[in-house]
Amino acid sequence: MVEEEKRKKKEDVGPRFLVSSSPHVHDRVRINKIMMLVVIALAPAALLSIYLFGLPAFKVIVISIASAVFFEWASRRLMKRSNTIGDYSAVVTGLLLALNLPSTAPWWLVVVGNLFAIVIAKQIYGGLGYNPFNPALVGRVVLLISFPVQMTAHWVMPSRWGTNAVTTATPLGKAKESLLSLGHIDVHLTRTDVVNLLIGNRAGCIGEVSVVLLLAGGLFLIYKRVISWHIPVAFIGTVWVMTDIFHMIDPTRYADPSFHVITGGLFLGAFFMATDYVTSPITHKGMIIFGVGCGVLTVIIRLFGAYPEGVSFAILLMNALTPLIDRATNPVVFGSRKKKAAG
Repeated sequence: MVEEEKRKKKEDVGPRFLVSSSPHVHDRVRINKIMMLVVIALAPAALLSIYLFGLPAFKVIVISIASAVFFEWASRRLMKRSNTIGDYSAVVTGLLLALNLPSTAPWWLVVVGNLFAIVIAKQIYGGLGYNPFNPALVGRVVLLISFPVQMTAHWVMPSRWGTNAVTTATPLGKAKESLLSLGHIDVHLTRTDVVNLLIGNRAGCIGEVSVVLLLAGGLFLIYKRVISWHIPVAFIGTVWVMTDIFHMIDPTRYADPSFHVITGGLFLGAFFMATDYVTSPITHKGMIIFGVGCGVLTVIIRLFGAYPEGVSFAILLMNALTPLIDRATNPVVFGSRKKKAAG
């Protein structure tokens, strides 16, 4: 009788609902699968860079990924948190940081960069999903400010397997030096120059040299719906429009837009770092605002700042504004009403 009464009481209560915090709708795609797709998208550019820069580039990539995974494991263990190296986010961070470094970077520089990227920029905030800034970019900027000589003074031209490497400046660095020393730029791109810049025959970071392969990787991620087109298109488009305006105003001081678009780390940043889920806006409108802001800041830093490149600084500055952009662009909650303006 007692069991029968309990059963009837349960039936009278009706269906029970579990109340939990958001998100209430989950996608079947797991984090480790997304991260592996990013690695696959970056692989062609990384492999070409190893072919162009040789063993030094391979060492930087291996050391960077290994140190990122180690710091992920060690920091989680010290903080008594669950092990997260299986989601491959540390692998992506290590790979992205490596691609943002020169092939001549010493091993200790790579390790220090990943220490800041994983421990300071990611795990101290709580790990993946809680970091306000892109970890790989934090590592790069810290190294750029702390060790400018190792980060900017040893660029080399690509040579098969790193043989007979010649030290030189990056295209953006040459333009900046020309402007400071001569008062005008000495940049005149021929068709051959454009082809060389597109395929990677230029000095620069390990992963930024091949625009064609970076574009292919970015389109692959868009096709797989890992990222959307809004941030990359707004970012690159803004850089093109702004540099075109400055070039029309004074072509002796400002290079044409094609030069600014296919040099530097614009494609690497626009497709693989500005689109980070955690540190970029969640709405399409917000993404466009974010991309435009990244483009504006990149052009301002390139043309008027002390550094020849501004992509990393621009993305980090916009990361800081992401909560405000989300607040301004979030749609109205279903069932609620917008407050009418007074008067």
